[in-house]
Amino acid sequence: MIIYSCHGAAKQVTGSCHLITCNDYRVLVDCGMFQGGPEIERGNAEPFGFDPAGIDVLLLTHAHLDHCGRIPLLVRQGFRGRILTTAATRELARVVMLDAAGLQEEDARRAERRNRRGEPVTPPLYTLDDALHALDFFGPDVGYDETVHLTDGITARFLDAGHILGSASILLDVDDGTLRRNLLFSGDLGNPGRPIVRDPVPAPAADYVVMETTYGDRPHRSVPDSIQEMYQAIRDTLARRGNVVIPTFALERTQEVLYYLNHGIREGAIPAHVRVFLDSPMAISATEIFRRHPECFDDDFLAELQHGDPFDMPGLHFTRDTSESMAINNIEDGAVILAGSGMCNGGRVRHHLKHNLWRDRCSVVFVGYAAEGTLARRIVDGATTVRIFNEPIAVRAQVWTINGFSAHADQLSLLSWLGDAPRRKVLLVHGEYERGMQAMRDCLASRGVACQLPGMHEPIKID
Repeated sequence: MIIYSCHGAAKQVTGSCHLITCNDYRVLVDCGMFQGGPEIERGNAEPFGFDPAGIDVLLLTHAHLDHCGRIPLLVRQGFRGRILTTAATRELARVVMLDAAGLQEEDARRAERRNRRGEPVTPPLYTLDDALHALDFFGPDVGYDETVHLTDGITARFLDAGHILGSASILLDVDDGTLRRNLLFSGDLGNPGRPIVRDPVPAPAADYVVMETTYGDRPHRSVPDSIQEMYQAIRDTLARRGNVVIPTFALERTQEVLYYLNHGIREGAIPAHVRVFLDSPMAISATEIFRRHPECFDDDFLAELQHGDPFDMPGLHFTRDTSESMAINNIEDGAVILAGSGMCNGGRVRHHLKHNLWRDRCSVVFVGYAAEGTLARRIVDGATTVRIFNEPIAVRAQVWTINGFSAHADQLSLLSWLGDAPRRKVLLVHGEYERGMQAMRDCLASRGVACQLPGMHEPIKID
């Protein structure tokens, strides 16, 4: 018997985690962290919905926190199987998990210092030691289009998902002795036509498809228009003698924004005197990892590498140390500050928002997805005041939302990836229930495609 169950990103965006049980063998695809408001993030400490010790292998689609962030907790609770993924994803996941562990330990220490009532302080979900221990279970690395034998009757093939460096869709071929089925997991699918990684490989034939729906309800603005809007935001802000804060995801988005800023300065679309600060130790490490994995780049980007570093530019400063990060807050104008996290629910960007969000000379430019309940979403939705470090901060800076930079496929690209091949069923996950998921379900239903929106921990028999 073959059973599929969803243990994260079921009728919501984050926490991707999918279990396939074939007889007594258990394959987990992703083990991500829930991200959003406190109610959503409480799900990280709840039971997985399965026994971690019973998982034989974990297949990781990519290194974003909402896909790999609970792996150290899985190991802490008894997982002892293999973790298989691409080489680039393994390297990036190491940075992401260690960063997440460090932030959790820091938050716990801060809560302890501020504890005036003697109440119990919530411990970290996992520690740096837990994250380091989890790394022992990775390997061997898997190449694109390589078929991996997992056990008798089950193989996996990794296909380029075009989302971030090393990202993959995963095709499982499962035979329980009486029934053979293909299950395709999209992972997160990339937005075609972006400058660094290749476009997603179209979905191959598969009986069942588990597909993300982050932007299943709408199109993206064109990339050229989005680039010009970002340049306009920077020029306008510098003319007002303010700073530009760009909350960025450390993986892919940061590198793309650096790439476009470099081009803008070279082409005169951005003043050459601008100072650009990459204030994210994780993004700096990720940028170094990018340079080590040309096997993931598209041909045009590989050609550019022959003429210099596409991420570098005059006036670029990498700030790893906390003291360097704090010094940026003394700059009143002329700075473009890239800092994580992209949803503003952690990391150094909160400090830069605290110092710039209340100033009408400044701008905040959002270039990625903002989940419900996050600080980024509240700002995007028009809040006039937000709380940062328990302090009310007025929102007076100009807010720009530019969705053409998204690393996710939009509705048209999702449909194009899925194609017209017959499917027994498409299972829709990883999207806002009342927006991306339902819109994609209605769209596919109009084409005669059978769809289902799995519930949390709901077993679905594969027939």
